[in-house]
Amino acid sequence: MQERRRARYHRAMPELPEVETVRRGLSPHIVGHRLRGARVRNPRLRWPVPDKLDALIAGQHIQALERRAKYLILRLDHGGLLLHLGMSGSLRLVEATTPPDKHDHVDLLLDDGQALRLRDPRRFGAVLWSEQPDSHPLLAALGVEPLDKDFDGARLYAMSRRKTTAIKHLIMDAHLVVGVGNIYANEALFQAGIRPTLRADKLSRPRCDRLAAAIKDTLRRAIKAGGSTLRDFVNGHGEPGYFQQSYFAYGRAGEPCRQCGTPIKLLRQANRASYYCPHCQKN
Repeated sequence: MQERRRARYHRAMPELPEVETVRRGLSPHIVGHRLRGARVRNPRLRWPVPDKLDALIAGQHIQALERRAKYLILRLDHGGLLLHLGMSGSLRLVEATTPPDKHDHVDLLLDDGQALRLRDPRRFGAVLWSEQPDSHPLLAALGVEPLDKDFDGARLYAMSRRKTTAIKHLIMDAHLVVGVGNIYANEALFQAGIRPTLRADKLSRPRCDRLAAAIKDTLRRAIKAGGSTLRDFVNGHGEPGYFQQSYFAYGRAGEPCRQCGTPIKLLRQANRASYYCPHCQKN
């Protein structure tokens, strides 16, 4: 039980569903508002917060809050901000006068007296300025969005040809398809009935169709549930996600499969935990 608990909670990185949950929660409350500036308490995040952030954004209106992979893009009248939550960060809407906690590093001040507050205990997150966010080096080389119509079985089949890597590694490769983190890769592979160790080029086209559909379904269900709670993930209003309550594979080593009762197995792939049912997930 102790080993399973460590495996389930050793990471706290917000993945695509968590970031999309934050985006959907915040967007109606901030789009159209004008930014009064920024209050930077600690600029030493994964990359330094721009020295002139306050001057860069003051007076600009928020045109949109979008997501690309695990990044949020705050589009302004001219340019925009790339925001990343790192491994344990959160972005919340608070009253600007709310006293900051120890790990509240950046406030983006709105014209209505509120602030977007970045809390980041490990300081692996980011607040970066770009005149052209879509061509920023962090975004330019990213793969297809898994929830877009461009991602389907045909696209996955083409990606997997002549790839000898395990299929789990392939669907987690952000240069090919973005945002399928470890939790959701485990769950999608379970739903598709595919073992995580299977070589990518061994997948038939029908199995690629099934896996692409499972990835989309898993991510959509996770977004609907508000994402997963790993340690301290919360959405933009400080509320936790609940998708972890419906896991079929992830974090359930030794527990009976919810479909057949066979104990779920745990193995390590590239220092990541992979969970599968030896009966329901065939090579």
